[in-house]
Amino acid sequence: MMERMREGVSSIWVKIILSLIIFSFVFAGVGSYLANSNQPVAAKIDGEEISQNQFEQAYQNERNRMQSQLGEYFSTLMGDPGYVQQFRRSVLDRLVNDALIEQRANELGLRISDDQVKQAIRSMPEFQRDGKFDNEVYASLLRRSRFTPDQFAEYMRTDMLRQQLLSAIQGSDFALNNELTQLQQLEQQQREVRSLTLNLDTFKETVEISESDSKDYYEQHPEAFTRPEQVKVAYIELSGDTLKNTMDVSDDELNAYYQDNLTKFSTPEQRHVRHILIQGDDAEAQSKAEAILAELNQGADFSELASSKSDDTFSAKQGGELDWFERGVMDPAFEEAAFALENQGDLSGVVKSSFGYHIIQLEAVKAPTAKPLAEVRSGLLADLREQKAAEAFYQLQTKLAESAFEIPDSLDDAAKAVNAKVQKTDFFALNNAQGVLASPAVVQALGNAEVREDGLNSEVIELGSEHIIVVRVDESRPEQLLPFEEVAAQVHEIMAAQRGEEAAEKQADEILAALRNGDSAILEQYELSFSEPQTISRRGSDPVIAQEAFAMAKPEAGKSVYGVTHDQQGNVVVIALDKVIEPEIDSASANGQLAEQVAQMNAQQDVAALLDVLRADAEVTYPVLDASAN
Repeated sequence: MMERMREGVSSIWVKIILSLIIFSFVFAGVGSYLANSNQPVAAKIDGEEISQNQFEQAYQNERNRMQSQLGEYFSTLMGDPGYVQQFRRSVLDRLVNDALIEQRANELGLRISDDQVKQAIRSMPEFQRDGKFDNEVYASLLRRSRFTPDQFAEYMRTDMLRQQLLSAIQGSDFALNNELTQLQQLEQQQREVRSLTLNLDTFKETVEISESDSKDYYEQHPEAFTRPEQVKVAYIELSGDTLKNTMDVSDDELNAYYQDNLTKFSTPEQRHVRHILIQGDDAEAQSKAEAILAELNQGADFSELASSKSDDTFSAKQGGELDWFERGVMDPAFEEAAFALENQGDLSGVVKSSFGYHIIQLEAVKAPTAKPLAEVRSGLLADLREQKAAEAFYQLQTKLAESAFEIPDSLDDAAKAVNAKVQKTDFFALNNAQGVLASPAVVQALGNAEVREDGLNSEVIELGSEHIIVVRVDESRPEQLLPFEEVAAQVHEIMAAQRGEEAAEKQADEILAALRNGDSAILEQYELSFSEPQTISRRGSDPVIAQEAFAMAKPEAGKSVYGVTHDQQGNVVVIALDKVIEPEIDSASANGQLAEQVAQMNAQQDVAALLDVLRADAEVTYPVLDASAN
């Protein structure tokens, strides 16, 4: 029982917080274990339910992770309802996959012991300092956790159970030596090629396009020459970041802030104790504890009695010794008694806790310490400036909102109120907005009838933390098919490119047919010639050419094989493959890097195949997605 209390001191709630850091999404998150069985169901797997709470927590975790990686780009993606639906489905699919793997592991009788869970938790680097598990680091996280030790231990056990099955599958894959040799030969194979390029610009210059042809194309493709609805926008943007460096902090303010937040820079008092535990809450247990106390008072050695008589087998091996701890960590009764001891070697009386009866001996005390102001000065200045900037930003935000509302048909007075500049744009389409105007919230505001049609100021729009904007439409113009005279040059360019490409491809096909029949005189007819032979690899300088060359059949000795493709500039290229150069490779080692890559690729395929089988055999439904679809 005391071993459980020790785990509570050494590695439980911390894991919960840690799990939110380490396993931000891989599984539903520690909080999922608090799911109420009466909550709506997001998915069912053979009767096992994934609650709406689990799903939403996992969705939010993954969304936060993607937002931190992709920033504004991800915000733009999330403005698309179709993408959001696809994103939510992928999150729920992962939760279902986790449940299927867990079910399969249980069917196979796989188990994770308490000791394995404990060792995994203690080995987490987030809880270590100088390469060792540190109880202070653990305890600081423990205080901020709202989850119980049993919940996190169960979370870790489930995670490890899944990994046990996956590791068994992935660890069974391997690559044969001859397989690796063949792969290396294909990877390092080279090809000797020649090429001739039919320049698209040359063919564009020779094509003839009449005005009638251009007008016909213009009339047949009006969508290509229709200007979308566009707007000119005026806006005021405010950001708290620009205010931070303008904030002054006096020494008096700095000293007062330091004193008010002294606990942030202090380590609390800690105690190092030994204890003897007698489990139980009856008179017999209490009598046994009192008898041991009597022996101690008569001079018996505490460590020896702890080793032989304590029911806390974990600490008994160390003579009853516990790790350093501070207030707020241990059982309240145990903690009160431990902190009441004053001198090294002092003994408590018999102390009753929820685990049984304890006798406590004080080993050492660490007094609380505080970092000096000089050591934390820069951080305090940054905090104070940030606080002042936040207050100033809030005041400016309020002024901006009031001014933009009171005088709704102009931003000039609002700009004066907050000492800002009204920024203006040229015409643009909303689906092609740039910068801060590309934010989904801004685009939505610009599409609002009062803003777009009536020319009124928008409400204050939050772009992020202490980052706001107010927009208005200065001018708008409707969708319009541009006059032919205005786009005539564009029409001519499009048609010239199309007809030039058709002419180049036609000539290439003619050259290709002649060369395949052994007639090379056609090259002289068109005053063309192949380049000098060059040896290329699969990762050639022009990947388009390399892709075509390595897709062509191996030529017979003394004969070339011909193909046609386009280069990266769109020109038509005729390729002559003269020979294939096979590398000389020793028998590949199954322990090499390539072997690991092949085995890893096979392992991924095996896991995917397992999930396909599990899904096929299971009854999986998505009530939450089905409901949203309706």
